[in-house]
Amino acid sequence: MARKIGKIVLAYSGGLDTSIILKWLQETYGCEVVTFTADLGQREELETARAKAKMLGVRDIRIVDLREEFVGDFVFPMLRANTVYEGQYLLGSSIARPLIAEHLVAIAREVGADAVAHGSTGKGNDQVRFELAVNALDPSLEVIAPWRQWDIRSRAQLLEYAARHQIPVPRDKRGEAPFSIDANLLHSSTEGKVLEDPAEIAPDYIYRRTVDPIDAPDQPEIVAIGFENGDPVSLNGRPMTPAALLTDLNERGGRHGVGRLDLVENRFIGMKSRGVYETPGGTILLAAHRGIESITLDRAAAHLKDELMPRYAELIYNGFWFSPERDMLQALIDRSQALVSGEVTLRLYKGNASVISRASPSSLYSADLVTFEEGRVAYDHHDAEGFIRLNGLRLRNWAARNGRHRS
Repeated sequence: MARKIGKIVLAYSGGLDTSIILKWLQETYGCEVVTFTADLGQREELETARAKAKMLGVRDIRIVDLREEFVGDFVFPMLRANTVYEGQYLLGSSIARPLIAEHLVAIAREVGADAVAHGSTGKGNDQVRFELAVNALDPSLEVIAPWRQWDIRSRAQLLEYAARHQIPVPRDKRGEAPFSIDANLLHSSTEGKVLEDPAEIAPDYIYRRTVDPIDAPDQPEIVAIGFENGDPVSLNGRPMTPAALLTDLNERGGRHGVGRLDLVENRFIGMKSRGVYETPGGTILLAAHRGIESITLDRAAAHLKDELMPRYAELIYNGFWFSPERDMLQALIDRSQALVSGEVTLRLYKGNASVISRASPSSLYSADLVTFEEGRVAYDHHDAEGFIRLNGLRLRNWAARNGRHRS
């Protein structure tokens, strides 16, 4: 027999779906529901969420500013690994879910709740991310996923439920289903409607943060990003907090059309989906971080990081931020960043963020070694002959074997 639920904490955006879920939880479980809204820099009117929750009878309404924690404790650790999923996606949605889940669990403990609830659908990755995080942080909590439990099966039924319970429906939510949009300081994503056909070109009006690169300014913009131990700490010589720095780069990158991505990705649950992502600041930071690593990381260390990165990205995408294997990889990645400090200069122009210079007090780059002229560092060109002969030994052996089999 299922245990009695006395109190629920709901991850609440203030949108139509989670407002309907809020009412459904109250109606179905007959208990108090606490709402938790995370401010991750999504640019939405957070006070609207408070007003809607209050209108629906919620007494305990939590709106928490997590912008600095999001960027400093989640985005930047991920950036240290140069993380992209399937070679392109900068994981803007994926990296936000463990932080939301962490605070959801913390509030549940604080208020003595028996369960937490989320508004993720049964087809997406977010249900997995939220629930795996809760499993790792507090297995005693029950997780309620209304989209997998209720009888609502269509948009029309959803709107009927809203009308029956006098839940306001914005004009743009009537009729056909709207685009599915997720936004935070790292990115904005758009899915659904015309984008469900990967053969259709994404319409211009869906872009929220970036101008079309074709329409971007004809004059480039130069930015200089300072790094300490692998993390960005300054912009154009001015020290900035993580959230402030990313916010500034979002604005600069957005007006130059940097960071657009139209992607068909492989969801963890087994289907392909198409999304349009805008990650202007993150795209700039990724290029800058690779730029500073290019002169501060040893070749073998850099290549090992690149080999491990796809696995690290997959863990985050699939919802395993809170896992022993991610902790292990993070320790290795963080250790690699001990001397990744310096400054990288980039040119922002027509959708591109191009590294044009890099400097570090810990640089491994030696002009005396690499110069085509005679350098001050002793380098005997004849040493290369033995190096090549030793590396070619197995190839000569392989060629001799193949020659025998051809005759």
